[in-house]
Amino acid sequence: MQLKLKLKPKPKPSQAPRLPRRPSRRLRSSVPEPRVAVAFDCLFPVNAGGGERVYRRLAELFVERGCRVDYVTRGQWPTDAPPAAPFTLVPVWQGDIYDSGGTRTPRSAVAFAAALFRHFLRRRGSYDVVVVSTLPVLNLFAVRLALFGTRALVVADWLEVWPWPKWREYAGALPGTIAFLLQTVGIRLGDLHTVNSAFTGARLIRYRRRAQPVTLGLVDLVGEEPEASTERPADPYLIFVGRHIADKRLVDLVPALREARGQFPSLRAVIVGTGPETPRVAARVGELGLDSAVELRGRVSDDELRDLVRGARILVNPSAREGFGLVIAEAAAFGTPSVVVAGPDNAAAELVVDGVNGYVAASVGPVALGAAIVRAVEAGEPLRRSTLDWFQRERVSHGLSASVDQILARYRSARAR
Repeated sequence: MQLKLKLKPKPKPSQAPRLPRRPSRRLRSSVPEPRVAVAFDCLFPVNAGGGERVYRRLAELFVERGCRVDYVTRGQWPTDAPPAAPFTLVPVWQGDIYDSGGTRTPRSAVAFAAALFRHFLRRRGSYDVVVVSTLPVLNLFAVRLALFGTRALVVADWLEVWPWPKWREYAGALPGTIAFLLQTVGIRLGDLHTVNSAFTGARLIRYRRRAQPVTLGLVDLVGEEPEASTERPADPYLIFVGRHIADKRLVDLVPALREARGQFPSLRAVIVGTGPETPRVAARVGELGLDSAVELRGRVSDDELRDLVRGARILVNPSAREGFGLVIAEAAAFGTPSVVVAGPDNAAAELVVDGVNGYVAASVGPVALGAAIVRAVEAGEPLRRSTLDWFQRERVSHGLSASVDQILARYRSARAR
């Protein structure tokens, strides 16, 4: 579960004429604004993850620049009641993509990739730029094969790039090796690569040395909060927001809370969201005698979630894997600092500067994580003020709008050759 973004209102498709090109662009280049497709199997707000927000906002920004945009995705809504959007929704497949544990299934990955292949094969010549999510990487293979021989610029977006040992650990020896090889080949297929973090970009360059990935600025996906305040209620609590899956390591937050309560006996935790790990978390709470200190709220309304984050002393995200960690920026919009855990696959740790907008724990162990929680709570109002200042600076300096301009500049450069 994520915070609701405050996106700028967009006109309805029937009221959205092509925007005039900026004079400065016409002077710089005679290349017209491209016809764009964004390919991803989920759509915000039907799906509420960070990736969904990124791809929707990318599509909206392309529209704002005068591009015609198709969002090629999975149909999850009644055919007579599609979600409102300023771009054209093109559902090419329907079906579930997750198993009971919240992991994407190989069968759905193959099915959606096949649907993408059929769509782009039929529409060869219809697109100038195709932004395709590599989650899963079969999407990239399908689009690249369908558009082989065309002049379309294929932009491969990498939420994560994993080394071979990580793939083997995650999927097993044989499946992990196959996934790693597909990833390695996929990195050679994109004309342009986009990433969500510096460490993902560095990993990508390891496998394609001449790659020049564009690092997407994502903090401005979160709107400013006019009601943000550094004041907090007397009752101190920390908050967790997210799906309850193994990678989030929510169960490890419980002993860390007990450790922190040694310094702050009144500190409690509010846990938002649900998932396959929820029963384990509830059992761990009972084992450690923390029933009165931990509140499992499940799914909550957007307004209730905003109130909870606004009143929290800190947000704690012990996740082992984050492609970006948008919830860190969402909390910072309210002046709520974050505690995260360092790790080779956790891009959220790049967003947190110790003593500025939170703290990075060295490990998920109860002593290390508990100590980071204590430091953040002890820092109090000055840390919350610093967090709010950090958010306001980052929204300006690390924006997705500038990233879209970089993609369009690469497109014009390629067409001008």
